[in-house]
Amino acid sequence: MRINENRRERRLVHLIALLTASMGIVNLISAVQPALMKRFVIIETIFSLEFSHGSRITTVLAGFAFLLVASNLWRRKRAAWLMTAFLLVVSLLSHLFKGLDFEEASLSLGLLILLVVMRHSFHAESDRPSVRHGLLTLAAASGFTFIYGTIGIFLLDQHFSSNFSFWEAINQIVVLFTTFSNPGLVAVTGFGRYFVDSIFIIGLITISFALLMLIRPVVVRESATAEERAHAKAIIKNYGRTSLAHATLFDDKSYFFFSEETVISYAVAGRGAIVLGDPIGPPKQIVATINAFQDFCTRKDWTPSFVSVLPDYLSEYKIAGFDVVCIGYEAIVNLEEFNLEGSANKGIRNTVSKLERLGYRTKVHLAPLQDNLLRSLHEISDAWLTSQHGGEMHFSDGWFEERYLRNEMVMVVYTADGIPIAFANLVPEYQKNELTIDLMRHFYKIENGTMEFLFTKMLHWAKVNGYASFSLGLSAIVGVGEKPDDPRVEQVLHTIAEYVSRFYNFKGLHNFKEKFHPYWEPRYLVYSGTTSLPLVMDSLLRVHAGKNYIWSFLGKKNHFLRR
Repeated sequence: MRINENRRERRLVHLIALLTASMGIVNLISAVQPALMKRFVIIETIFSLEFSHGSRITTVLAGFAFLLVASNLWRRKRAAWLMTAFLLVVSLLSHLFKGLDFEEASLSLGLLILLVVMRHSFHAESDRPSVRHGLLTLAAASGFTFIYGTIGIFLLDQHFSSNFSFWEAINQIVVLFTTFSNPGLVAVTGFGRYFVDSIFIIGLITISFALLMLIRPVVVRESATAEERAHAKAIIKNYGRTSLAHATLFDDKSYFFFSEETVISYAVAGRGAIVLGDPIGPPKQIVATINAFQDFCTRKDWTPSFVSVLPDYLSEYKIAGFDVVCIGYEAIVNLEEFNLEGSANKGIRNTVSKLERLGYRTKVHLAPLQDNLLRSLHEISDAWLTSQHGGEMHFSDGWFEERYLRNEMVMVVYTADGIPIAFANLVPEYQKNELTIDLMRHFYKIENGTMEFLFTKMLHWAKVNGYASFSLGLSAIVGVGEKPDDPRVEQVLHTIAEYVSRFYNFKGLHNFKEKFHPYWEPRYLVYSGTTSLPLVMDSLLRVHAGKNYIWSFLGKKNHFLRR
């Protein structure tokens, strides 16, 4: 019942947004149509011709404003509702004053009534600091423009057809901004015309900036509090069951708590709220948590999406109105079956034997790591980042930070001379007897096969120490959209992947993991309709790579185990 009511309400909200855009078109068409002569004569006897002309210009400006604000009404912005209500009143009056256009005025009135009736459906917030900044900027700039225009008109006598006293200059500015006409302000020089135009330009820029601030989505300026992080950690330890569970506790995450036992870990970029994995908590609360988070994002003017989700709740996401697309497969090695026997493993056996003959060895260092080891790992990490031509990744990936890595379990590859040349930190899962890795880095020039050597030793160590499985991370895009009957969105992703593979070696990473004979589990992206995909993809890039996301993604060609 709730879902049906939400859909009906959403349709009405979208209808109002479409009607508002249509009202903008009506205003623009009406402004260029001549008024009926009988009605115009009546108007002319009451108001001046300049006032009627100003009302016509006001109609045009309101029309453009309707078109601009319609998309924000679609997103249920409260600020957009207030702006639209104000614009409808202005539009109604301007249609009457420019030519007694009762037909257009009736449309404005009808839409205004519908807007008032549906007022409670427009509850998406704007960013309050931005609103205050926008209003202060508008007030300051309006005052500046008023003073600038008044003094200019008063002092620049030689550039206008009339000389104005100080009070007459004030009157000219008032008339200029209330009727959008300047009957007495006739410029006789090029500089005079430039000055009048500059008043309008300053006003237009100021109002545009203020409007952008008024409708800006809520901005997350502070990370989660210590109490929120501790609460989230307790829930994740009790219910986390994916290779990404540990990443939900990274410092770049915010938390949405539906109950004392359920949490969603997310990051915000622009209007996109990106959730890492599924909600975490008791299975019976997951559906309600999805719906509650969707409502929460609507109030904040965010577009929610869930990345790398399991297949478990796909039907529940679809019922909530989301679309689903497969984005890749996670490689998971069954350690009980893992060994180096057989012809299929001949290549790995030869690689391991070669490096062992050269004196290479691995060692697992347990937390807390010593300072001298951290310095060596930091040197390796810096060299690796330099070779990748980019900065650290975030969100589903950890980043080199001593506070983080000191408390991790790390396997290091040493040469025969005892020099560390590669490492990976080992991350146990919470509710699964599984191990995975996060950071995996090495010097640029290393012996061929070093990474195969490291991974083989990690898998062997995990098996000896009683773990049941080992996650090698997500193979993004590979295997998605390759069949003719795959969903259209997946086929598009496959086409994009074929192009991006020139910069990012998806297939190479997949083939590397395939050497260890994992089984592949699908992972999905859950999003709010096809039209939201560009925003979602942009937000994903931003939460992963921050401000330098374009450089980072184009520069990193050979990342192993992108999450």
